[in-house]
Amino acid sequence: MAQQATEKSLGTIFGEIDSKWQKKWHDTQLFRALSPKEAGTKPKFYCLDMFPYPSGQGLHVGHPLGYVASDILCRYKRMRGFNVLHPMGWDAFGLPAEQHAIEKGIHPAITTERNIQTYKRQLSALGLSYDWSREINTTDPAYYRWTQWIFKKLYERGLAYQAEVAVNWCPALGTVLANDEVIDGKSERGGHPVEKRPMRQWVFKITDYADRLLEGLDRVDWPESTKELQRNWIGKSVGAKIHFPLQNDSSKTLEIFTTRPDTLFGVTYMVVAPEHPLLERLVTSEQAAKVKAYVDEVAKKTEIQRADATKEKTGVFTGGYVLHPLTQKPVAVWVADYVLMGYGTGAIMAVPAHDERDRAFAETFSIPIVEVITEEGKLTGSPGEFQNLNGLAAADGAQKICDTLQNKGLGQRSTTYRLRDWIFARQRYWGEPIPVIRVMEGPDAGKVRLLDDDELPLTLPRVESYQPSGTGESPLATVNEWVNVKDPVTGAAALRETNTMPGSAGSSWYFLRYMDPHNAKEPWSKEAEAYWGPVDFYLGGPEHAVGHLLYSRFWQKVFFDMGLVTHDEPFQKLFHQGMILGEDGEKMSKSRGNVVNPDDVIAQYGADTFRIFEMFLGPLDKAKPWQTANIEGTYRFLGRVWRFFTDGEGKLSTKIQDLPETQWPDAFRITFNRTIEQVTRDVESLSYNTAISALMVLMNEAYAAFGDAAAIPRYFAEVYTKLLSPLAPHLGEELWELLGHDLSVAYEAWPTFDKTKTVSDSVTIGVQVNGKLRDQIEILRSDSEDKIKELALSSENVKKWCEDKQIVKVIYVKEKIVSVVVK
Repeated sequence: MAQQATEKSLGTIFGEIDSKWQKKWHDTQLFRALSPKEAGTKPKFYCLDMFPYPSGQGLHVGHPLGYVASDILCRYKRMRGFNVLHPMGWDAFGLPAEQHAIEKGIHPAITTERNIQTYKRQLSALGLSYDWSREINTTDPAYYRWTQWIFKKLYERGLAYQAEVAVNWCPALGTVLANDEVIDGKSERGGHPVEKRPMRQWVFKITDYADRLLEGLDRVDWPESTKELQRNWIGKSVGAKIHFPLQNDSSKTLEIFTTRPDTLFGVTYMVVAPEHPLLERLVTSEQAAKVKAYVDEVAKKTEIQRADATKEKTGVFTGGYVLHPLTQKPVAVWVADYVLMGYGTGAIMAVPAHDERDRAFAETFSIPIVEVITEEGKLTGSPGEFQNLNGLAAADGAQKICDTLQNKGLGQRSTTYRLRDWIFARQRYWGEPIPVIRVMEGPDAGKVRLLDDDELPLTLPRVESYQPSGTGESPLATVNEWVNVKDPVTGAAALRETNTMPGSAGSSWYFLRYMDPHNAKEPWSKEAEAYWGPVDFYLGGPEHAVGHLLYSRFWQKVFFDMGLVTHDEPFQKLFHQGMILGEDGEKMSKSRGNVVNPDDVIAQYGADTFRIFEMFLGPLDKAKPWQTANIEGTYRFLGRVWRFFTDGEGKLSTKIQDLPETQWPDAFRITFNRTIEQVTRDVESLSYNTAISALMVLMNEAYAAFGDAAAIPRYFAEVYTKLLSPLAPHLGEELWELLGHDLSVAYEAWPTFDKTKTVSDSVTIGVQVNGKLRDQIEILRSDSEDKIKELALSSENVKKWCEDKQIVKVIYVKEKIVSVVVK
């Protein structure tokens, strides 16, 4: 064997190989996806990564986990004959860039471009096989022109409107935040206090699609946990709306929604949300001060905090009462933060005997608890004229109660959802301008007009200051020359919309633009979408399980209704990679000081070592800590591969010769075929850690079988190189070239295996005498049953235990055991 290269020279060699092949891939656009016309009958595989927000800190070693994983799958699919679309781009609008601009005085367009170049360099250094000809950037006017066009289409379909809604307002950041941008009552960025505030906002009617969003989950291959998160977020509930007249004004009723109308006679109090419009009518003068103080305190909490079932129950009695719709008895009304205005009607009837949350509240404030459903699920305790309901099954009782309420005009069967319409406006500069103007004079005063298509894109004005306006409006509101315009239709004075779109705007459709990124006439062509859609495999973190994925599905369904796409679900298969933690077991962050830069690892060990080490850390969907000390093992493995097939310096080993499988050791031939089978199966299932383990075992076996032999089989060298190449593409390309091939290994056919060669011709089986194991014999799989029985009985150990005994019968269980019965 060739002398071992020094550790330093091996790292240098790997670095040179990385640079060589990354340049060739770039120069030849090797991974450019074929157009539908070019592809012909070639099957497609659209593999998508959740595109990154290019922050100023660049990548740490946790970020590439999913990118490397999807790249391995794409390389494998190309070798299986697929036309692979594997694009990359940048989700570059948003709050962090704007805050950085405020802090540093640098325009976000400048920092965004700088960050993108850093990310692109780091991703390229990993050897990722992206089709960079399809690169997109959500801040590019050529891209967000079409995001604005989509806004217009939703508006034209009656799905966009303006309304005053309660929002998460962060005074320090000067903007509205999405629910997932608020943690424990503070902004995710900066940790600033967040409060609820009513604001006039643009809103999308995602609730119109609630049922279809639920139904579609049954048709996609997604993690069940993610589906359940979306089902819970949509929160469909079937029940009844019931009207409780106000005691002091019977012309007004407090409407509630309940899934348990069967418990109506167990109501002992009512609760309204602090934002409920009837609260003022319910509050008495004696309770007014207490209620106001409580409402002010609740305004500082997020809905997530308020909905936390484990927190201590708080509330205040309003002093007011409503009347029970069937008994006319007064029921006390409380105000409490655990009731949310956005879910149901913003009020509930509380039945503490049959609801844990209501019981906890009732016990805290010493409110009566009345049982009206027995342990057997039958109605009990129904009063007066309704006693005939007692003994009915709860479901039957619910039907009777609903019928009675409907006859009295005090209720009706109903379905409600937890899902609320999508607030589609932010008080920020760094976002897509909303393509509308509001006419300020003349007969159309107050009306909103959409910009014409030829007025798009409406671009952001270049400004010096990005500071919040101080009025709750976007910083754009201070740019008078941009805000004040003429209505091109009437010439009347008009104002531009100064709110910008949320960060989720550009990411809700980017997967479609990748299909046709250079189309200047439409966001994508029907031909491109019909070929590429839907995304076959989508990989990204579970943090997007609700917001991004739900919004993308909503837009896709709207596009489907418009005839713009051929499928109403955008992502057929979804996979969430786990997290790589710091060596301390904590999430990597600059503040913790546990961040590892991939640039440093690659510079020392090469990109392939980095790729294989990350995949070898454990199952792809599990969290695992980074372990710098253990990377040496992966490095040595690739070094062994390099030295086995080469002279250690860069030339093919002279030992590689044509050596047919018939001349291989039997055990190695079996391991070889088993490895092809296992690696194929493992790559398909993204079980990369076990695929790598199998390749390590095979290399060990190769050293044992051929390390001291005169020849290394060329066929083995070529198959091993193919199996390794998706995982370690730089080394794979270099070995393939050394083996005499002019074309890239990236498009070579994936190895096949012979199932019959995955098992040995011989097998060892046990021999029992009267149920006890007495010996083991080696048989050929081709041996007849009579011969196997003869071999078992001829064993000296078996003879000893059968001596002087009568053999009653001999039973052979194929390739398992021979059982001899004697007496």
